[in-house]
Amino acid sequence: MSELNNEILAIKAIYGEDVLQSINQDDLHSLSIPSHPVALRLRFPPDYPASPPTIDGVESTGDTGFKGYGSHVMQVARATLGQVWHAGDVCLYDLIQELESMLEQQPSSHDRTDHNMQDQCSEAVDEEPSPRSNLTASTSDLSPSWVVSAPTIEKKSIFVARACTVSSPAEASAYVSSLLVTDKKIAKATHNITAYRIRSSPNGLLDKELVYQDCDDDGETAAGGRLLHLLQVMDVWNVLVIVSRWYGGVKLGPDRFRIISAVAREVLVEGGFDQTSKAPKSKKN
Repeated sequence: MSELNNEILAIKAIYGEDVLQSINQDDLHSLSIPSHPVALRLRFPPDYPASPPTIDGVESTGDTGFKGYGSHVMQVARATLGQVWHAGDVCLYDLIQELESMLEQQPSSHDRTDHNMQDQCSEAVDEEPSPRSNLTASTSDLSPSWVVSAPTIEKKSIFVARACTVSSPAEASAYVSSLLVTDKKIAKATHNITAYRIRSSPNGLLDKELVYQDCDDDGETAAGGRLLHLLQVMDVWNVLVIVSRWYGGVKLGPDRFRIISAVAREVLVEGGFDQTSKAPKSKKN
């Protein structure tokens, strides 16, 4: 189960040691969902990821304040697992990402009053957003649909790439800033390497096309330029790419550039950002 062990290392590097804990048996784990008081009992088959993990139950839901929340979490978690698992591919990162998003949409106990709690339980999806949701609502216009790569692990360093459509340098800068403010795990990355290429025609004048391209190493010397070079080689336009690296304590030398390019290429291909794809796919993060 080396793939599982590598995936666990990656998940803990991103979310912290407590995100996944073994429960008595090697194949049974407690998976905590970041930013939520929810923990699931997750069981991994010996041939994972050829076969999917199973969700045995809910370990805890914290002080949710309304009846039936545990059952609701189970239904959401199992449905989400069915969507993110694909035979042969590890899925923990995607499962956590999607569950964070799904549970964020659910109302918290603070939005429920004692006198109408029972009536509203069956209508949880239609509730007013929680206070946390209200805090992030003001930045919703700065939250594009990111396409996100699977994490790549090399000597305990973790690399994750994401990409989105962008139409101006100002928009690219705003998207990067919004991501760092709203996503704590990305903000804690050792490096967030960025690059974008943009072209536009003011007032539809094709003979006056404007071209913008820029990059940022974020401390990973020469990495931004290499990332921009990849965009040029692939001839992609109007796209912003961010590669996040969590340093694992072992220097990788030139291999780090190979991995940065590989995860970036993966996300660009997966998103359909090349010239032959008119409508990129997206996976909201």
